[in-house]
Amino acid sequence: MTALDRAIARPAPVRDFGARSPLDGLDRRSVSFADVLAQSVAAVAPSAAATTVVVLVAGVAGAATVPAMLAAGLVALMVASTINQFTKRMAAAGSLYTFVSKGLGSGAALAAGAAIVIGYAFISVFALLGGAHYLTMLLGGLWPGFGGPWDVAAVLAAEAAVLTLVLVRGIRVSSRVALVVELVSVVIILVLLVVLLVQIGPLDVSALVPTEGFSLAGFAAGAVLALTAFVGFESAATLGVEARSPLRNIPRAIVTTVLLAGGLYVLAAYTQVAGFHALGRELAGSDSPVNALASAYGVAQLGVLIDLGIAASFLACAIASTTALTRVLFALGRDGIAPRALGSVHRRFRTPIGAIAVAVPVVAIAPIVAVLAGVGLWNAMESVIAVSAAGYIGAYVLVCVAAPVFLRRIGELTFRAGLVAFTSALVLAAGLVAYLVFEGVRGNPGAPLALLVAVVAALAVVWRRRRGEASLAGIGAYDEPVASEVLGGVARRPSDG
Repeated sequence: MTALDRAIARPAPVRDFGARSPLDGLDRRSVSFADVLAQSVAAVAPSAAATTVVVLVAGVAGAATVPAMLAAGLVALMVASTINQFTKRMAAAGSLYTFVSKGLGSGAALAAGAAIVIGYAFISVFALLGGAHYLTMLLGGLWPGFGGPWDVAAVLAAEAAVLTLVLVRGIRVSSRVALVVELVSVVIILVLLVVLLVQIGPLDVSALVPTEGFSLAGFAAGAVLALTAFVGFESAATLGVEARSPLRNIPRAIVTTVLLAGGLYVLAAYTQVAGFHALGRELAGSDSPVNALASAYGVAQLGVLIDLGIAASFLACAIASTTALTRVLFALGRDGIAPRALGSVHRRFRTPIGAIAVAVPVVAIAPIVAVLAGVGLWNAMESVIAVSAAGYIGAYVLVCVAAPVFLRRIGELTFRAGLVAFTSALVLAAGLVAYLVFEGVRGNPGAPLALLVAVVAALAVVWRRRRGEASLAGIGAYDEPVASEVLGGVARRPSDG
């Protein structure tokens, strides 16, 4: 028997590990790289964003729509690189909230937690509204007169029922449903874009490098709005506990999502800008630009497939975003920051049922109430996306500030990592202010709503802080190896700490 064989047969006791992970209960190490990638891709909803966010950006950036999309992609890649400074070193369900706690402490972590919860919650509402918008158009074509407030409310309720079923059944079900739906949607969009590019003709240089109508303020605001097409790319980090090889697979999923989405967005932006330019029409004036182009260039038969693909993409986004929301709420419950009931797990499916029971009704009821109150779907989407952007970008700023502090604390700070993090934080903070001011001047009610939500969140953070530092002692828990996973592992006794 070799020394290695003897060590395996009679391993030396190792007593530095616990019997259970702080995030015990979730289905640990059960999710493959494809599932993790599906989570981030579905949360971004590239096919839906490529056809809806682009037209919103066009309304702000005008001739600089394509450069604004490209700039947003570069910023998203920088933020992804910074977030991965954490995902390469720890696996957590709390994502940005947990990461910020390791760099800036409990106060900043609470702010990041509030911001990312706002981001995930409002993007889930946005996705449900978007799905209802396109499903209503589809059903209206089949059923004349369909589309009244109660009809739309029924569509939203149906979406919420699917959302609940998928979330309760487990992450493997939700991620794979989202992956299949998003893949089909992206293929449909890509086919249409290629067909349209052939119909449009030679390269339109003015769509790429605008020479007339360029506004620096519009470009900056457009780039920040374009960044909302990428938000959610980090949501794979919420699966840190459930992912296999999380320190490798999650960083790969995050960067891959940004690159794939960015490529699709730039292609879609160019196609729509060049297509409308060739027709002598304004892209910003259309609420369904891809369908309008399909009709104008003689491929209207693809319109139904496009609407179906976009609606499915929005539903996949709602599933993935609410999945991420429930994981953050679960982490907040386990840390003792929020009610402990949020940290409860379904006995059979091992899903965060406590968080699901709270998150899904809120996310589902909000758009139904808005529609029944007479708010148009498109107007509601414009308002909700502004609040979501403020939440996401606020959380991104905090994690970019936290990364260099964290790296310095563990002795691994490099000049490049610090520069990327600092630049990202600066660009994001300035861009967010410019975006909210621009949207406020433009009359988007989402801007004042975002400020109101931010004030409420800030008050909640202050209130939670005043309950005492002792109650925040457990903040930022992340997944750890347990004794049963270590050769010779012996669980610590409670008295061992």
